Amino acid sequence: PSGYEPDELPDCSTPRLKVRNIQCIPAHCKSNSSFITVLHWLILKMYCYMNVSGFSHPMKYCSDCAHPVSVQIPKDDTRERYVCEQCGIIHYQNPKVVVGAIPLWDQGKEAQVLLCRRAIEPRYGYWTLPAGFMENNETTAEAAERETLEEAGARIEMQALFSLLNVAHVHQVHLFYRARLLDIDYAAGTESLEVKLFTESEIPWDELAFPTVSHTLKFFFSDLAASRTGGKFGFHSLDITKPMRSHKT
Repeated sequence: PSGYEPDELPDCSTPRLKVRNIQCIPAHCKSNSSFITVLHWLILKMYCYMNVSGFSHPMKYCSDCAHPVSVQIPKDDTRERYVCEQCGIIHYQNPKVVVGAIPLWDQGKEAQVLLCRRAIEPRYGYWTLPAGFMENNETTAEAAERETLEEAGARIEMQALFSLLNVAHVHQVHLFYRARLLDIDYAAGTESLEVKLFTESEIPWDELAFPTVSHTLKFFFSDLAASRTGGKFGFHSLDITKPMRSHKT
């Protein structure tokens, strides 16, 4: 992504705050005497759209003691945190790590990369590299291999880390590894509508789900061409700052 909007975050393997549509004001709140009721109702509805101080997930209660938390800057800190005044726990929120692979099949006239067409929101029906949120108790390479198997049913040989893309405004870091397809016995997983091999000229550039994917593919095919004439694959990093809706690939 040149960036993801909060409602267009990649993957789905980690629960996310769901945004509800604001509905019509209830009939019993339409009279002047119900102004406070209307105001209270609107505040509750708008809370779904608010995000305090850049936190990735709004929090109301302490997960240790269930006491309400408040937003404050703890002593010797410089950032606002969710703090429980009952038990003293400071609830830190840190960026999510999204990890994926670039599965390459290079045994024909032209090299091909395996892409998945998303069967889930956000970006339903758009194409992406197999990728998802890293789980606890696994390495980044293990996460990329697992996501490739889950989403594309593909077995891969992991290679070097290829790209690192910071999407700071949605609290994410994306990593993509180069990988070699061991065979072409792949099949769409539950999160994919279909899985398909593409040459560079066949990539559906206007139908890619996220700019992190398009940037990574452009880096990859450029390095692949260079490798044919004695060059090498490099390591690429990029800071993405634009909202996805304003980004043009």
